[in-house]
Amino acid sequence: MQFAYYALWVAHPVLQLGLAGVMFRRKLHRKFPVFFAYVISQILIFSMLFPVYLKSSQVASYYAVFFYLYWGTAAVSLTLGFKVIHEIFLDVFRPYHTLKDLGTVLFKWAGLVMLMVAAVVAAASTASEQGPLVQSVLTVQRCVRVIQCGLVLFLLLFARYLGVSWKQQSFGIALGFGGFASVELIALALRASAYIGELSVAFANMWGYNLAILLWLTYAWVKQPARESSSTLLTTQRWDRSLSDLQYPVPADSLIPMFEGMVDRAFSRTIGDSPAAPDETESEPQSSDSAPSSTPELAGSSSSPQRPPSKR
Repeated sequence: MQFAYYALWVAHPVLQLGLAGVMFRRKLHRKFPVFFAYVISQILIFSMLFPVYLKSSQVASYYAVFFYLYWGTAAVSLTLGFKVIHEIFLDVFRPYHTLKDLGTVLFKWAGLVMLMVAAVVAAASTASEQGPLVQSVLTVQRCVRVIQCGLVLFLLLFARYLGVSWKQQSFGIALGFGGFASVELIALALRASAYIGELSVAFANMWGYNLAILLWLTYAWVKQPARESSSTLLTTQRWDRSLSDLQYPVPADSLIPMFEGMVDRAFSRTIGDSPAAPDETESEPQSSDSAPSSTPELAGSSSSPQRPPSKR
């Protein structure tokens, strides 16, 4: 069992090295820089943790070093994992700038709420429990795992409206994180209910993370298809336009010049059409008595039209 545990653990950096190489070759490190930094950081964390873990199994004094190093690097991994979720969100909403800005604000508030919850849990933990550091990291870890599962569900439900295909790389990254998060949350729930032991939880997490890395490697190797363009995207475009109108409303005073221009154009047309009346009357024979009386009336009506006030 110990050999199998070590083999699954060593498989992490081996697969991640292959993933980093494929991403660098396909130039995906430019498109997903945070995810690439996450992969590199996991390799560096393994290079620090694994030797200390082997040493702590032989020398008891190294256990405290391994304890603080493990939970400190776990906090770094969770921070980068949360940033990867934000990066996937930005890639999905890249054509919709206003929705992307709204998502950025929501992610900032989500991160602030998680930090506040972690601080409260750390302050409320007693000395008999695992300690404030472990409790705060575990709280943030479960919050991030729930958000990762929610991101996968969001993409599955709204992929048709966003034009995102399941073959796209952002969908594969989210699916890997969501699958591993689901395995970890289910294992923790079973452990809390005393259905499985601590060793089973460790093996489940190892297998789930290895499968997630294999999934990322497959998506990084396969060429990404073009983004879908269909009539269902019009709904999302209307959402983005409506949100943009709410964010940048049109001033109320801007309607007055528009109506004034419409009124001016309408009366200018009536002025241009009014001289056509004398042409019709000249074609008919008129007597010398009626001609002088009709001409001043026609001239007076065409030269001074009644105009409404321009502003009120």
